[in-house]
Amino acid sequence: MTRATVVAIVALLGCKSSGRDVVVYTSVDQPFSQPVFDAFEHQTGIHVRAVYDTEETKSTGVVNRLIAEATSPQADVFWANDPVRPFLLVDRGMVEPYLAPNAAGIPARFKAADGTWTGFAARARVLLVNTKQVAPAAMPRSIKDLADPRWKARTAIANPLFGTTTMHAAALFATWGDERARAFFDDVKANDVRIAGSNGEVKRLVASGEIAFGLTDTDDAHEALDEGAPVDVVYPDQDGDGTPVMPTVVVLLARGPHGDAGRQLVDYLLSAEVEAAMAVTAAHMPLRSGVAVPNGVKPVGELRAFPMDYPRVAKTMERVEPVLRTWVGL
Repeated sequence: MTRATVVAIVALLGCKSSGRDVVVYTSVDQPFSQPVFDAFEHQTGIHVRAVYDTEETKSTGVVNRLIAEATSPQADVFWANDPVRPFLLVDRGMVEPYLAPNAAGIPARFKAADGTWTGFAARARVLLVNTKQVAPAAMPRSIKDLADPRWKARTAIANPLFGTTTMHAAALFATWGDERARAFFDDVKANDVRIAGSNGEVKRLVASGEIAFGLTDTDDAHEALDEGAPVDVVYPDQDGDGTPVMPTVVVLLARGPHGDAGRQLVDYLLSAEVEAAMAVTAAHMPLRSGVAVPNGVKPVGELRAFPMDYPRVAKTMERVEPVLRTWVGL
């Protein structure tokens, strides 16, 4: 199924206006999430009012807005592009547990038993490598290669204060411990890593050959492949700690203005239909069985996954933010 096919399917769905609304805040890229919301509108007649993050403040912007609105909630649903930031809301009592019927198809390790959060449509953290800059025998295999002197000033990561890079950094601190994680980031900085504005910018730098390789997400890497860039994708540390796997996560927000419509949207997002659409348009890895995995993307079940306790990583993320700010130079 191509992107055009998905758009055509959406266009053919009948639309019945009901006058009902639902408000969703999301850090999932608009080109991928908007068609999903459009399909929901056509199927249900419920108008979706979506608030998006910018690429530069990915995840952080809408979460901060939700927290600021805690005493007077404006949103019904939060659809996060990573599995960690929703816990900042859970810990503040801002999430209403909801056992969505469609959540039954999601493996237990990617959802809360009480329905506070449910993951679906995952990505992985990968190394995107320019094949004109790196010979096959010299391919990096680990995130530790970012600190290898042979790659000095030839690598990039996105700003760790935003997006999935923040989550990845916090996961390293939570799993490795502060001393080892600090030493790693110090070594990476001493190796003159380039700090890009976003994962998309990392993709551009690698694709153009300005750097040899960079750390990004599977959707950005897949986009580079689709564009015909001279790149290869490495799932790092498959013989070691493993590759971080990041489902997108949906939560129902407590005291949202349109609770019933919010529940309908949550259930729709957790459907096989949406996982299939996200696989086609955004190269996300389905978590439920029976949904096709995009070409060139590894199934979740074939990956050695980096061990992550998502709630613990969320707490660590808040704790290490000052460390990351200092590292970036702010």
